[in-house]
Amino acid sequence: MKQLHELLNQIESHIAHHEKTNPVISQATVGWQLDHSLLVINGVIAHLKNSNPENYKWKFKWIRLYIQITNKIPRGKVRVPKSVKPVDVATIEELESKLKQARTGVAEIQNLHPNSYFTHPFFGDLNLKTTIWFLKLHTKHHLKIVNDIINKG
Repeated sequence: MKQLHELLNQIESHIAHHEKTNPVISQATVGWQLDHSLLVINGVIAHLKNSNPENYKWKFKWIRLYIQITNKIPRGKVRVPKSVKPVDVATIEELESKLKQARTGVAEIQNLHPNSYFTHPFFGDLNLKTTIWFLKLHTKHHLKIVNDIINKG
C-alpha cells in the first residue's frame, strides 16, 4: 500500500500542471492523464469492494503474463474504456476531490478479502494482490507520460 500512497503523492504534486500539454508526447493534457489515473483507481477500488470473493475465477491470460513479465504497458496501444475516459477537462478542485477519494479507497482495500476481485477487459479477473499490482503499474505508466509532458515541454 505504501507504494500506492507514494504514487498518489506524485499525482498530487502534478495537479498544478494540469493544463500543460505536449502533443509530441500525448494529445492529452497532464490533467487528463491525472484524471484518467484517478478514475481508474477509484473505479477499480469500487469494483473490489463490491465483488463477491466466492465468484473470483483465475484464468490464464497470455497478455497478462507478458505485461507482468515486462512490468510495462506499451504506449498508445490500447483505447481507453469509456468508463474511465475523462470527457471534460478536470479542474484542480475536481482532481483534488478524486485524489481524496483515491486515498480513502487505497486505505480501505487492505482490509478486503484476498479474493476480492476486479475484472480487467484484457487480463480477466484480478484478485486483490494482482489488482494492486495493476493499479501501481497503470498509475506509473501515466505518471511517466505526465513527467515527459512536463519535462520535455
